Amino acid sequence: MQEGGRVPRGRHRPRPGPPPRQPLHLHPPRAQPGRARRHRGRDPVSAPAAEQHYDILLVEDDAGDALLVEELLVDTGLSHTLVWHKTLAAARTALAERPASCVLLDLHLPDGSGVGLVGAVQEASADTAVVVLTGLSETHAGVEALAFGAQDYLVKGKVDPELLQRVVRYAVQRKQAERAKAALQAGELRAQENARLERGLLPPLMLGATTATATTRYFPGRERALLGGDFLDVVETGDHLVHAVVGDVSGHGPDAAALGVCLRIAWRALVLGGHRGTGLLRLLEQMLIAERGRNDMFTTCTLLTLDLRARTVTLHLAGHHEPLLTGDGTTTELAAEHGIALGIAPGVEHWPPTTVPLPPRGALTVYTDGLVEGHTDTDGTRLGADGLLRLLNAAPAADPDSLLDRLIADVRRLNADRHTDDLAILRLDWDTALVPAQPESRASQQTAPGTG
Repeated sequence: MQEGGRVPRGRHRPRPGPPPRQPLHLHPPRAQPGRARRHRGRDPVSAPAAEQHYDILLVEDDAGDALLVEELLVDTGLSHTLVWHKTLAAARTALAERPASCVLLDLHLPDGSGVGLVGAVQEASADTAVVVLTGLSETHAGVEALAFGAQDYLVKGKVDPELLQRVVRYAVQRKQAERAKAALQAGELRAQENARLERGLLPPLMLGATTATATTRYFPGRERALLGGDFLDVVETGDHLVHAVVGDVSGHGPDAAALGVCLRIAWRALVLGGHRGTGLLRLLEQMLIAERGRNDMFTTCTLLTLDLRARTVTLHLAGHHEPLLTGDGTTTELAAEHGIALGIAPGVEHWPPTTVPLPPRGALTVYTDGLVEGHTDTDGTRLGADGLLRLLNAAPAADPDSLLDRLIADVRRLNADRHTDDLAILRLDWDTALVPAQPESRASQQTAPGTG
């Protein structure tokens, strides 16, 4: 038997004299029709039908031990290819060129020794199972090698074909199971990170107990496999003012989601700090420019301030479409002036306000374009705002939760469940009859300033 090659198919017996030094590849035996192969008076260990093929790399500097391993592998009946190398360096080069199913690794090599060899092999091929070969007097090294990542160990001189077959097969299966577990754990970590991002995109809304109620829905796009860049938030400040934002960061996935979380948190902090309107949008645009990963990322959003005492809503549309107003059983699109999306043309700052009177009891629905961009038929017609209004006005009266669930179900049915874009919906319901009356002292001061 010779190093660095495959064994010719056929029967191999030890021969006297030193082994040849020329490179030669090792091959498993080829079964010959009509002939049952026997070796040393024993039948080869029977292998299961349709068993996988094993590419085995033997790293052993002793030619006699290498020949014994080769003969044992022949008797296992495993479908295999065996390649032998005497040094760690040669083995690493071979693994880089062609990963093996299993490495049979001696712990005493000319260029390295000890259990650290296990890590060196795994660095060369992370998906390869490692079985350590130890001597009779160092079985403890085999146990120690398991702690360093080996899948199993064999004691030289105490190996038979049945044991070798079982160890190789189980080592490969164990390595596959370890890799699958590692991938699962990595997936769980990504899911936890995504969950933290989702909590950032959908925070607990800061609303009073009776002034207004908020109903939200959020679905990331791309078959819900990635986080989206849509975000929303609601904050109520003093004197029954309800502030809300619905935004859409361009793109999909964690980068867009992270930017959406950043803008949402910035919006809440700025609103609680007293910033409003154009000044608030200017600061949000500065935050977007500072935090975005690419210069082509931008954000559309709607800002609104609901004044329940005055029964008005003030809107700022930054590249976003108009919200929907529901009152007296009918839903219409709320006409408002449009401004430029954040990040498109920094410094332009064109975000004109629109103030609209509100019914004593009603609802405002703000949504991202994932709700209206879907198709409604095979001709490619998109739903659009008009189609959305038809669905809302045809829907039976229901509570806000049921209404949004039905609306999303209808939109997806029309789009044949081709859900590809992110989707965020915020519905604000109010009833001004529930707003406490203005304190008398303040009312008297407003009607008769300077008195008292």
